[in-house]
Amino acid sequence: MKKLRVLHIYRTYFPETQGGGQEAIRQLCLSTQARNVENTIFALARHPEPVRMDRPEGRLVRARSWFEISSCDFGSLDALRRCREAADESDIIQIHYPWPFADMLLPFICRRDQPVVVTYVSDIVRQNRLGLGQLYAPLRRYLLGRAKRIVASSPNYIQSSPVLSEYQDKLTCIPHCLEDAPAPDVGLCERWAAQLGRNFFLFVGVLRYYKGLDFLLQAARKVNSPIVILGDGPEGERLRLVAKTSGLTNVHFLGVLGDADRNALYSLCRAVVFPSHLRSEAFGITLLEGARMAKPLICCEIGTGTTWVNRHNETGLVVPPADADTLAQAMNTQADDDALCARLGQGARARWQQCFTPSVVGTAYRQLYDEVLGGLVA
Repeated sequence: MKKLRVLHIYRTYFPETQGGGQEAIRQLCLSTQARNVENTIFALARHPEPVRMDRPEGRLVRARSWFEISSCDFGSLDALRRCREAADESDIIQIHYPWPFADMLLPFICRRDQPVVVTYVSDIVRQNRLGLGQLYAPLRRYLLGRAKRIVASSPNYIQSSPVLSEYQDKLTCIPHCLEDAPAPDVGLCERWAAQLGRNFFLFVGVLRYYKGLDFLLQAARKVNSPIVILGDGPEGERLRLVAKTSGLTNVHFLGVLGDADRNALYSLCRAVVFPSHLRSEAFGITLLEGARMAKPLICCEIGTGTTWVNRHNETGLVVPPADADTLAQAMNTQADDDALCARLGQGARARWQQCFTPSVVGTAYRQLYDEVLGGLVA
């Protein structure tokens, strides 16, 4: 198998920022390494020193983010130069959409015969409501028209996205993946079990507007079990104030913790709850993290990949979005039924093994890369 080189372009990346998008790219890169793919990631950063970093998943190239509009970072001519240098050394350019600045870069960095693959992360949701979607539409049409293939992470998203319906001839479905979790640290498990017990519901993620956490806090009033919220973000301060003023003593905000603590909490929890209620939540890496640990899941039906990962009554329970009462009912059902939790947890683990391992996803991406290059890899 010949070596090929892929440049991934995304607006932000580790170690400066944390999130599901970054983790999805990291796992994709790791999964393709075993198939002789050399990966480079280009991203902007507020503090891009060092400019180049060697990471386990590949080389990271960064430029300064000069300003941000509606969660879209923009860089300078220096960003163009560094991205073009990375593109010149790559066989394929893979843009992780949406990021308008990447669309602006593309004409200046891409060789005429260089294949472009677009990973379609999500539709534009909040910015559409602000009227920015129409302004962005010409750039989007240029990008998706230039792409040789467009990759969606679930068939649910392909079926429900009005944008993707226009590009059926270019579409393929390759999900995100997640490597197996290491064995949890026994000492950390004992420490967290002493503080939280072993029967809590766990939410993990950046605390953003679309995560449905207001509905989780409303549901907490009708749930006797502890609820642990791991992570922080733009909504964190407000949510902590809501929980405090509502007297929710069963809700615990832990902030951002390291991988070892995170792994221990997954191993201890009763189930993983993921109440995202808007289409901005395109997949839900948290659901994979719970599934690989054989934990039952709870999520909402929002027409995206969340309910492709979590199948109702097979791997967990699915409830309507923005419905605190039904969410509370699902949580109480899992809290009261050991046999149900065991069955759903086993189903979640089996589904992860079948669809979402690095072996499955890495093989699919290598085949895609070979196809877009026409079998001619330098």
